[in-house]
Amino acid sequence: MILVIGKTGQVATELALLEPDARYVSRDEVDLAKPTQLAAFLKATPARAIINAAAYTAVDRAEQERDLAMAVNGAAVGTMAEHAAAHDIPLVHISTDYVFDGQGTDPHKPDDPVAPLGVYGQSKLAGEALIRNAGGQHVILRTSWVFSAHGNNFVKTMLRLSETRDALNVVDDQIGGPTPARSIAQAVLAITGALRGGQTGGTYHFAGAPVTSWAGFARETFARAGRDVTVTGIPTTDYPTPATRPLNSRLDCTTLETDFGIKPADWQAELAHILKVLT
Repeated sequence: MILVIGKTGQVATELALLEPDARYVSRDEVDLAKPTQLAAFLKATPARAIINAAAYTAVDRAEQERDLAMAVNGAAVGTMAEHAAAHDIPLVHISTDYVFDGQGTDPHKPDDPVAPLGVYGQSKLAGEALIRNAGGQHVILRTSWVFSAHGNNFVKTMLRLSETRDALNVVDDQIGGPTPARSIAQAVLAITGALRGGQTGGTYHFAGAPVTSWAGFARETFARAGRDVTVTGIPTTDYPTPATRPLNSRLDCTTLETDFGIKPADWQAELAHILKVLT
């Protein structure tokens, strides 16, 4: 049995559609802020692989809830990694581009220096370190700008705003690859299978192509949804938030394709599919 930590998030929802026989764990069953509770659950639940699709993702609120973010994204991940290593089962963990400082214009490679700008990125980086320290077979899969027909995400926010607005200001100097949750789920399952077959793991990047800005993402969404909304690009400085966002969220996905044969996701094609569901 594959054990998936997470049940209602975007990636976990897509995983459940692709792999319904896996065991999905909700926050009602296990509180990830309580590592001892998680450890007891893992001990009582046999698994041949663990996929961690759960996380504390409230980027701005994390600035005031550092302990909670660190518990869920750090300590709990360490507990999963220690269990997986002790029982010789692979762990696939989803991480984020927020571990980088977002400087420059080149796509970040998996082995580039990390320097998170806020608590969310720091907490995700802490989880990564604990996985590596546990010494078990694993893949850390960093991704960016996740969207789907489920949960809360940029596409659904834009569609909601377009119901009452015909013009929007959207940040245009943050650049990244929108990544469909379904594509992440497909990649995670392929990686899990490869690890169970004995393939070596490590840290990899997976994101959508081509890169764009949030404003560009919004324009593409409205165009494909047939919504007549004018998007004006603005700098990040005109849209202050409690947590600093990286300007450069580009991810170099070369090694994932080389080692696992997984190509960057075609986010525009997946966007078209999602809009058929949502509109």
